[in-house]
Amino acid sequence: MLQISVLKNNPEWVKQRLGVKNFKQINLVDEIIKLDDERKTIQLSYETAQAGINTASKEIGKLMAQGKKEEAETAKKQVATLKEQVTTSTEKLASIEKLLHDALVQLPNLPAKEVPIGKTPEENEIVRSGGTIPSLSENAVEHWFLLEKYKLANFELGNKITGSGFPVYTGNGAKLQRSLVQFFLDFNVNAGYHEYLPPFMVNEQSAFATGQLPDKEGQMYHVTEDKLYLIPTAEVPVTNVYRDTILKEEELPVKMTAYSPCFRREAGSYGKDVRGLNRVHQFEKVEIIQIVQPEKSYAVLEEMVAHVESLLNSLELPYRILRLCGGDMGFASAITYDFEVYSAAQKRWLEVSSVSNFEQFQTNRMKCRYKDSTGKTQLTHSLNGSSLALPRIVACLLENNQTDQGIVLPKALQPYFGKEMIQ
Repeated sequence: MLQISVLKNNPEWVKQRLGVKNFKQINLVDEIIKLDDERKTIQLSYETAQAGINTASKEIGKLMAQGKKEEAETAKKQVATLKEQVTTSTEKLASIEKLLHDALVQLPNLPAKEVPIGKTPEENEIVRSGGTIPSLSENAVEHWFLLEKYKLANFELGNKITGSGFPVYTGNGAKLQRSLVQFFLDFNVNAGYHEYLPPFMVNEQSAFATGQLPDKEGQMYHVTEDKLYLIPTAEVPVTNVYRDTILKEEELPVKMTAYSPCFRREAGSYGKDVRGLNRVHQFEKVEIIQIVQPEKSYAVLEEMVAHVESLLNSLELPYRILRLCGGDMGFASAITYDFEVYSAAQKRWLEVSSVSNFEQFQTNRMKCRYKDSTGKTQLTHSLNGSSLALPRIVACLLENNQTDQGIVLPKALQPYFGKEMIQ
């Protein structure tokens, strides 16, 4: 959530940055500033009346002690009038603070200066690429055929048990999922990340803190009876570990990693681009999160991008890194780098990771602060990244490494899987 001081200090700059994100309700900035001015006026009226009550109450005691009952009664009437003003001001203050909050949470995070202007994915910037795109034989097929051929996953069974978009992994398919999760976690832990196994459902406060609410209600599965949400990513519960926390500066950076299943409704998704594992409603993912000092967050962002890049290199997959344009960025992000892996059988790039800096947007919502060297309390910055999401990684591993003998696994994964090849 943006701080009101940022809006009031430079409203035209805020509007310009919101324009980069193609945010349409620019007039909200002026409305919020107006509401905050009204709030301050009401707050002043409340404080003035309360101060008057305190002064008059002390005076009543003195007057009664001096036997000036008539003057004391007049002062009592003045206190009664002031109390009515306090009650009115309190009600007005609660009402306008709700209006102010409801307006403020509609504003997305401001994009960083490095974010390119654009509205569609086609306008994202390619930062760099790596790996080698394989040349497949003429009889190479897409991963959904390979999943069936090697009995790795069963979509019809998942449809029977739950519904479309919930595959059942079996045999070597289940083992491959488990091997990838363990490999990703070990890779992250070896880089200094502390491992968590979080709950897979969160309450409304947690979903609000990381920016899923009120922006993404339609994308999450909602347990209505208990007002809980199935998590779309481990980012949500793990980042909330430090909600309502004041850290010491020496405790930073906080580095966390977690595995979780992820649940996304993906309403309206259909067609060949979502076939097989390209888009599913439940999938496995390992996440990395950091909470850091504001002045260090962009150096940490580059560190996290390099970390995910190393992970893809270890899987021997061809990839490219994109800096997302304003119109393709998430609600809470200040800057996002997407990683895409080339699917040789489908002949297209598939997104497998996003690494984002949220600056103070999440930490302001969840009141995550730290005391700096001067003793001043200030907001931290939060960052997160997929490290990695499994479905499209599996799709590309199967397609890019298919041979007549079977699926050759990358060397880094072989100790986890226990074999060199899926046959």
